[in-house]
Amino acid sequence: MKAGIKDRPQSILFACTQNSVRSPMAEALGRHFFGKEIYFASAGLKQGEQDGFAIAAMDELGVDISRHNPRTFEDLEDMSFDLIVSLSPEAHHKVLDLTRTLAIEVLYWPTIDPTAVEGSRERMLEAYRGTRDGLLERIEKLLDYRPMGNL
Repeated sequence: MKAGIKDRPQSILFACTQNSVRSPMAEALGRHFFGKEIYFASAGLKQGEQDGFAIAAMDELGVDISRHNPRTFEDLEDMSFDLIVSLSPEAHHKVLDLTRTLAIEVLYWPTIDPTAVEGSRERMLEAYRGTRDGLLERIEKLLDYRPMGNL
């Protein structure tokens, strides 16, 4: 799906398992680049806790997610989204079940959970950077982002 500006969804929900790493990263990246044009939210199957590595990886781009409060689908006021992007298999199954009778487009972006990586702090942070950068690339492609550059 490649959208022109007129075809962009007006509201996007990113969904993952605990709403503590992948979906809050995607939500924050979307808001950072398109926050005045598109409404972004995120939710998980279970309510996780804030993740320091996710906060650090996003901070490297100047995006602050330190105030993000992980939430579940039940915490959402409604499901009035144009697009839901699921980032984990479990979330994708839940989203398909929730949207069975709704006119909401659903995409599945399999995204590695960086919390599964073990090792040194740098190795773990590198995994989070990979997740962050992969999400950013997909969001830019989905929403046809083109920076203006220097004129």
